[in-house]
Amino acid sequence: MSGLESKTEVFTVTEMGEPKVEKDIGNRSKIRCKYELYVQPCLAELLGTCLFVFVGCASVIGNVETGGVIQPAVAHGLALGVLITVFGQISGGHFNPAVSLSVYLCGGMKLILLVPYIVAQMAGGVVGAFLSKAVYPSNNYTASLGGAFKVVSADAGRSTLVEMLLTLILTMVVCLGAVNRRTQTDGVPFCIGLTVAANILAGGTLSGACMNPARAFGPAMAANHWDNHWVFWVGPVAGALLTVSIIRLLIGDHKTRVVLK
Repeated sequence: MSGLESKTEVFTVTEMGEPKVEKDIGNRSKIRCKYELYVQPCLAELLGTCLFVFVGCASVIGNVETGGVIQPAVAHGLALGVLITVFGQISGGHFNPAVSLSVYLCGGMKLILLVPYIVAQMAGGVVGAFLSKAVYPSNNYTASLGGAFKVVSADAGRSTLVEMLLTLILTMVVCLGAVNRRTQTDGVPFCIGLTVAANILAGGTLSGACMNPARAFGPAMAANHWDNHWVFWVGPVAGALLTVSIIRLLIGDHKTRVVLK
């Protein structure tokens, strides 16, 4: 009997211990899930935007002696395409508040992530701009305003229109290539990189072809250059909203379109 009692006691202790182990595993799983759903994407946006803005600013600062838009266009386009490829499965690879706004309004992300994404992108833009300031000689940095955008007041209206049109093209490619189910494509990172490069070649001499408030904000803060900075917020946001209107009302698929279903 003593042996039977001993076995019974051991069996009972084992049974009581298993639910605790399962509960601990469940709690760790929930924490990991929340981290991957809400924290990790914001970190990816911060890091990706930092690297993108650093490359973008560096391409402008390093091009100050020769001038032209080819070097910045190629650098921005290649960097963005690569960064979207490696970070896309974590956060979507937005790196741009205008893109995040258009993706959310087209149904491609949760509202709870919109503001954290934008904050992370702005912070990443600032860090990337200051990194470019740290590595380049002061004379080159000053001559190029650290990659910040320059708009003459007399041309502010035209520059805003250009930024709106260029951002319309960019966000249209993003939303149709990544959000709208009927037009989704695995090659969207490549398409977005090419779009940015093409837009800079087309509009770089008109407005700077920013298309990205985080790309404008970081260098403006690092170089303390705020002249007509509003252009690079109003233009991209207007372009993003126009994209959303076109997709939601006209060319979106059955799930994305809100009318004529």
